[in-house]
Order: sequence, then C-alpha cells, then structure tokens
Amino acid sequence: MKYRRILLKLSGEALMGSRHYGIDNARLREYAIEIKAVVDVGCEVAIVIGGGNIFRGLAGAAKGMDRVQGDYMGMLATVINGMALQGALEDTGIKTRLQSAIEMDKVAEPFIKRRAVRHLEKGRVVIFGAGTGNPYFTTDTAATLRAIEIGADVILKGTRVDGIYDSDPEKNENAKKFNSLTFEEVYKKDLRVMDMTAFTLSHENKLPILVFDMNHKGNLLKIIQGESVGTLVNLDCN
Repeated sequence: MKYRRILLKLSGEALMGSRHYGIDNARLREYAIEIKAVVDVGCEVAIVIGGGNIFRGLAGAAKGMDRVQGDYMGMLATVINGMALQGALEDTGIKTRLQSAIEMDKVAEPFIKRRAVRHLEKGRVVIFGAGTGNPYFTTDTAATLRAIEIGADVILKGTRVDGIYDSDPEKNENAKKFNSLTFEEVYKKDLRVMDMTAFTLSHENKLPILVFDMNHKGNLLKIIQGESVGTLVNLDCN
C-alpha cells in the first residue's frame, strides 16, 4: 500500500446523490462499499464529512441568522451524516466508531486523540463529527486538524470532479487538469483546493492532499495501491 493511514474528507453534498437535499441511501451504500474495499486490504481509515446537504452555517448567516448559532447547527448536521455513514459501513460488516467534537454521549464518543488512534490500529473506521467543535472553522479545517492529530499519511478529498483544474471543469470544457502540484504552485495560481486555513495548516505540517473523484468506482482503492488518480498536492511534484 502507498498509504497506511488516510483521512478521507467528504462533503455533505456528496451524500445527496441525485437528490436536492438530505441523504441518498444508494449513494451512501456506494461509498460504504468503496471504503470497505480499502479497509479489507489493511488501510486504516478516518473520515470527516461536511453537513451542507442538511444545513450550512455560512448560508444561514447570509440570511440574517447569527453566525455562531448557524455554525453550531452545521456541526450537528455533520453528526447526522456521520451516523448515516456509520450505519451504512456497519451494514457491510465494518466496525466503526463515531467521535464528536461536541459531547453527545448518547450517539457518539467524545473526540480523544489516543482513543481514535487505538480504534484505527484495531481496524475500525473512525468518523469524526461536529467539525472542530468551534464556530468559524470549516470541515476542511477539521479534516486537516484531525489528519495531523492521528498521524495520517495523506488527506484524500473526495469530490465529484477528477482532480484540480485551472478553472471550473463543469463550466469550462477547456479547463486544464493538473496531475500534481506543489503547495507553492497552488498559492501562486490561486487554486481553490481547500479553504486557506486548512490548506496552510496542511502545508506547514507537510501533509499531502489528494483531490479525486469519489463517485468513480474503484478510485479509492487505486489511490491506496499507488495508482495515479486525481491531483496530488505535496511539497514537491515527485
């Protein structure tokens, strides 16, 4: 395996599938099968999911809601998504643990770094919910922070496009895809890989980021096995 321990970042919108809101059970099962494939070959998997399919704090603030209140609502949405993914994974036979940055002991463990690492070592998939537990921080930042804390080898950002482009490939058919980039090149080209807080945190801790199409069957396993998929952002392009 190229990567022994990964942090998989999924957006809440990814769980919608063909729906306009909420969770598509068929898409949830597809993701569970993809994750099971890498767990079965011995990869340790941690996951952070956004909550944009249910509620996004920034959007609420734009409509007049208190930003802090909205962000906490968004954090709770990520726990709902985490519970849904946990159920789908356990239906495939994978043992999981859901940890929350906001204590809610009836549905999730509190986030404890050593406990999370121990779960991973035992082959359990660990899902991190409620972001960082603080308003004004995105789930991108939460994913980067948790990846550093657990000693992940890479952040795998699963999206609906097959990598990083110089412009939006869904709007520009001539958009150019990058197979690899350095952190410095991302800054210079002003590419939107993650929010700047998350990206800078990843850069400072020398943690690679790989952006790929999560909806393409088999991509996740190919990455773990070292095949060239998506776009890798690293300290150098080698």
